Amino acid sequence: MKEILTRLTQHQKLNQQEAKDALLFIGSGAADPYQVTTFLSVFMMRSISVNELAGFRDALLELCVAIDLSAYNPIDLCGTGGDGKDTFNISTLSSFVTAGAGIHVAKHGNYGVSSSCGSSNVLEYLGIRFANDADFLERCIDKAGICVLHAPLFHPAMKHVAPIRKALGLKTFFNMLGPLVNPCSPKRQIVGVFNLALFRLYHFLFQDTDKQFCILHALDGYDEISLTGATKAVSKKGEQLIRPSDFGLTPLSPTSIGGGNSVSDAATIFMNVLNNKATPAQHQVVCANAGTAIATALDIPLIEGYVKAEESIASGKAVQAFNKLLALSKA
Repeated sequence: MKEILTRLTQHQKLNQQEAKDALLFIGSGAADPYQVTTFLSVFMMRSISVNELAGFRDALLELCVAIDLSAYNPIDLCGTGGDGKDTFNISTLSSFVTAGAGIHVAKHGNYGVSSSCGSSNVLEYLGIRFANDADFLERCIDKAGICVLHAPLFHPAMKHVAPIRKALGLKTFFNMLGPLVNPCSPKRQIVGVFNLALFRLYHFLFQDTDKQFCILHALDGYDEISLTGATKAVSKKGEQLIRPSDFGLTPLSPTSIGGGNSVSDAATIFMNVLNNKATPAQHQVVCANAGTAIATALDIPLIEGYVKAEESIASGKAVQAFNKLLALSKA
């Protein structure tokens, strides 16, 4: 590890195998906290290469508790986080709306690190049980159309890093990795990233795979479709700009999609959206993201995906997906 750290402090980059080996070493618990902090800090001060990101991905997938949900061909809606925008839980809500539209979802998520309320924070508060038991997860995705893959249960090796990330409270390269290391390795993914450099890295990693994907970055900095302006998107079909007008909408103000000041606030917004009692802005931004997931999964135009997302909420199917998952959590 000392040799790797020396090279990194001399502004050298790692190849894919070196990056994988370094993270395997950290994941084994062999690195001391100072080495881990130094390793994380390097990538806060310089950009990460595609080979380094690929190596880190490979390490976490090798260390993870894998789960086979291929029979359901699920989609994951997962942002990198780290955009500093502190929105409400848009991608998590969009996951339930997508499930309500009849598309199986395997939602990968975690507690908030650089935000006040991550996906796992709000779901736990609302009573959703986290588990890595295959039978339970299959029952969830079969009955509710969605299962939650709480990252710490599937990436136990990262317990060696979690306290350091929490203490730093800053965006690290682990924020870049979440969507890459879903333990069920879904063939369908909607990924939000926090900057254009990472947008390009993800495209490099996804373009030669058999994944059905859409990578998103709002040009004003969000790791999702914010509807506050244009969003850059790339899929197997190429690149495009997604504008609010593509959904028949006008731009939103950033304050209208804020997440509140507490987990309780986030949970209130969460249930208001699912129960079709949200503000127009909250409703629209969730439907735009869920609609994009639905459109990607079904290979239909964005506006048709948006309409299906609205139907999922209006019909009560989105909240039914949540209530079924909640009932299974309590069983």
